Amino acid sequence: MPRQLGELEDAVMTRVWQWNRPVTVREVLEDLQQERSIAYTTVMTVMDNLHQKGWVRREVDGRAYRYTAVSTRAAYAAALMNEAWSQSDNPAAALVAFFGMMSPEQRESLRDAVRMVGPPEDNPDPADPEESAQPAEPDEPRGTAADAGR
Repeated sequence: MPRQLGELEDAVMTRVWQWNRPVTVREVLEDLQQERSIAYTTVMTVMDNLHQKGWVRREVDGRAYRYTAVSTRAAYAAALMNEAWSQSDNPAAALVAFFGMMSPEQRESLRDAVRMVGPPEDNPDPADPEESAQPAEPDEPRGTAADAGR
């Protein structure tokens, strides 16, 4: 499980994720400078650290590198949620508390996600005939072996 990103790491990764293409230190720097005063070497160090930690891969492009995200922001968020949930001594209570914090829109997104994942394998959907294929109960009781000869 990757550790949570620091504030500047998150600011850099946000751009890498949003742009969804290989980016240079200069591009990230220029975008960050719209919000804060920051040095080229600081951004370069952060991006190198993100590469060393496995968050981005890089390819040489002339005298610079182009950085690409290794995974998505959604995968990062999911890993953080899973890690937090697995740390709980009462996972069910943690989920109830988490769901209680959700807005109606977030709960609807959760319902959509559960529908996309589908039912667990050990709890088949009764509406799916292939998943609930069990022998049908006979309409009338079956006779004994003696009745079969009649």
